[in-house]
Amino acid sequence: MTSIPWDQSGAPNPLRALTPDQLRRRTSMKWRTYPADVLPLWVAEMDVQPAESVVRAVTRAMELGDTGYPVGTAYAEALADFAGKRWGWDDLAVERTAIVPDVMLGVVEMLKLVTRPGDPVIVNPPVYPPFYQFVTHLDRRVVEAPLGPDLRIDVGVLEEEFRRAVAGGGRAAFLLCSPHNPTGTVHTAGELAAVAALAERYGVRVVADEIHAPVVTAPGARFVPYLSVPGAERGFSLMSASKGWNLPGLKAAVAVAGPGAADDLARMPEEVGHGPSHVGVLAHTAALRDGTDWLDAVLAGLDENRRLLTGLLAERLPGVVHRAGEATYLAWLDCRALGLGDDPAEVFLDRGRVALSSGLPFGSGGAGHVRLNLATSPELLTEAVRRMASVLE
Repeated sequence: MTSIPWDQSGAPNPLRALTPDQLRRRTSMKWRTYPADVLPLWVAEMDVQPAESVVRAVTRAMELGDTGYPVGTAYAEALADFAGKRWGWDDLAVERTAIVPDVMLGVVEMLKLVTRPGDPVIVNPPVYPPFYQFVTHLDRRVVEAPLGPDLRIDVGVLEEEFRRAVAGGGRAAFLLCSPHNPTGTVHTAGELAAVAALAERYGVRVVADEIHAPVVTAPGARFVPYLSVPGAERGFSLMSASKGWNLPGLKAAVAVAGPGAADDLARMPEEVGHGPSHVGVLAHTAALRDGTDWLDAVLAGLDENRRLLTGLLAERLPGVVHRAGEATYLAWLDCRALGLGDDPAEVFLDRGRVALSSGLPFGSGGAGHVRLNLATSPELLTEAVRRMASVLE
């Protein structure tokens, strides 16, 4: 592996806290899927140490032997408090929440409540690949309503797919990704209100995956909870501290129902609430309550990396088309002009020893694209782009 210069300045950026050697000692998917000479910038794990509030909560649980089953509403209460302070959303009603094992399994449970086998579930490709996998495994039918050329929701296309989905009198759901993965798009209040109006007009139930909600990195951008917009009362949201605080290994999430969906949520089987990790619930609660300073430091580091990547691509890979996202720590790169075929991720891995996510599983519009994980040090990000450029040289 090429020697990577390391910044020893002691800057408070959490993304600079760990050296490559320290990261290589991790045993999670990001660092153990590929050989040691591969630089992994693919799966959505951050190269950070956890927030101190999370460390304290997990350590105390271990000291107490507090490793049983989860109970209570502390997680939902912490989320409601965070939502009010962070997004000005004061209407997250704890009584309309339930803990679920994680966001995608929560999505599955919400879709079970409002659709039947064979019913259509509309998605906006390019979009998070598990949307396809989980919906298909649930025996529902994926229907695509692609994003527009500007990588935003195309309301006209969405309406047409809503109309088709319910033409036979059946049920349909819209699986909304907000903020959008992989583009980093932050949907506006107006866009979400338009979605809600269409959903009510056609009787389509909206399930919003809002796992990236805390990770808004662009100055001036603002996350808008789907359930906060007019007309969204019959919708559902799945939220979690997983992405914001890098806790995917500590499974837990919260399902939130709008006022018009409370009765549906009440039908969710009681045993679903046994699936979340109790330690995960404790960790997520601590993150939301006491980890906001840590989150803000990470967001500042991600914004630095977002701008760094834009400059690196302009200098080293000018053929790559990249619209810097406003949220998430993921970058969607259009590599079609490089002549690397439908799956440039495979070429970057084989020739450059950089692991990126292939665009193909993201659905329509994914061919010729890759997704890059920005949540690493500026040094590793710089090295990754250098390797990618070397493929063309």
